Amino acid sequence: MKSVLGIGNALVDVLTRIDNDNILNELGLPKGSMQLVDEKVAAKVEKALKRFDNSVAPGGSAANTIHGLAKCGVKTGFIGFTGNDENGKFFDNAMKSVGVQPIMFHDDVTSGIAQAIISPDGERTFATHLGAAVLLNESHLSPELFKGWDCCYVEGYLIANRPLFKKAIELAKQSGCKVALDLASYNVVEDNRDFLLELIPQIDIVFANEEEAKALTHSSPEYTLEFLSKNCEIAVVKVGKKGSFIKRGNEVVKVDCNDINVIDTTGAGDMYAAGFLAGLIKGFDLQRSGELGNCLAESVIQNLGAKLKEEQWNDIHKAISH
Repeated sequence: MKSVLGIGNALVDVLTRIDNDNILNELGLPKGSMQLVDEKVAAKVEKALKRFDNSVAPGGSAANTIHGLAKCGVKTGFIGFTGNDENGKFFDNAMKSVGVQPIMFHDDVTSGIAQAIISPDGERTFATHLGAAVLLNESHLSPELFKGWDCCYVEGYLIANRPLFKKAIELAKQSGCKVALDLASYNVVEDNRDFLLELIPQIDIVFANEEEAKALTHSSPEYTLEFLSKNCEIAVVKVGKKGSFIKRGNEVVKVDCNDINVIDTTGAGDMYAAGFLAGLIKGFDLQRSGELGNCLAESVIQNLGAKLKEEQWNDIHKAISH
């Protein structure tokens, strides 16, 4: 496995740190969740957050992982849909700037925006207006898009369009790609549990956090690890400060976390997946791949937003080369 093609919602993240969680209650946004909102609600959220400072970055779960993989020196591509607007151009240029091969579709609509609201404890809550991102559908996909890639990384949020989600997996498998899936969010899993359980045997690598694992199996992280590993080649279950468990066949490893200062958990799972997949591609064993994933995740949660600073990447590149 040498190259990774991502597919997902092409979004621009607007990152806002709030001083207390009351505003989440006022906006009707459950803390820690990802809520899809329409244009009217998106405008309401934007207005409510105006009194706080914010920053902007290219986003979307799979796009974050692909961006991270590219920074790790992996050959990458990304399939997505943006508008013919400034945010769309910003997204495209940001991905190209790190070497991602864009396979982008465009139209004269507003590009998708994810309002990432960061609580004082670092937990993030998303109010996402998909905009142009939702226009990506199964008719845009063809076998040719997947040929020449070794792995297709699919974000769980894409399941909002089930025909697109299913076709992406089918075409990837037909083209000889391994398929890696991140379960995205506990509410996404809850809303699509039966559909996911039906498709999981077609997936090669599954990433889940503790809440997503519980939503999928109605059981413990340990049980979910066993369940996934019986249906997939590699199962990864992340359990927050307790680290992560990885299982392939009969091989099980535990990756511990370090005690660090958490500023913002946005992108932690995305960066873990980037590091883990980069490790596999570079021939690392499961333990070292998990440690690289953990290194990227711990680095990003010490920043505001889902991207690492250049000095952090310098340290990571040294770790990869040793």
